[in-house]
Amino acid sequence: MSAAIDRDRLSEQSNVESSKVKQDAETDRLERIIAALRTVFDPEIPTNIYDLGLVYAIDAVGDNDIAIRMTLTAPGCPVAGILPGMVEQAVESVDGVGRCHVDLVWDPPWTKDMMSDEARLELGMF
Repeated sequence: MSAAIDRDRLSEQSNVESSKVKQDAETDRLERIIAALRTVFDPEIPTNIYDLGLVYAIDAVGDNDIAIRMTLTAPGCPVAGILPGMVEQAVESVDGVGRCHVDLVWDPPWTKDMMSDEARLELGMF
């Protein structure tokens, strides 16, 4: 009977460790995706789109694909036609990412309050 208990305990421990490894891998991939997003800039603003607060959501779709929900600083932004493609390219360059789909949304509308402290400092908006 004690051997069965030990096997059950080992199996439970193994499941917890496996779950931790998967979680660590997802955290690492998310950090690499964010790093890739920080390489994308609106040509008119010298701050990356992530720190500007334009990225609202990063979601895993299946095992390898990513869905990004983002906005622009204004609906009439001249880069609306090219920025989503730039985001897709940057995210798809990350190891462990297959395809990336960007959904451009306008709700909630972007405000300067969505910027990171670093972006505010960089743009002199404190």
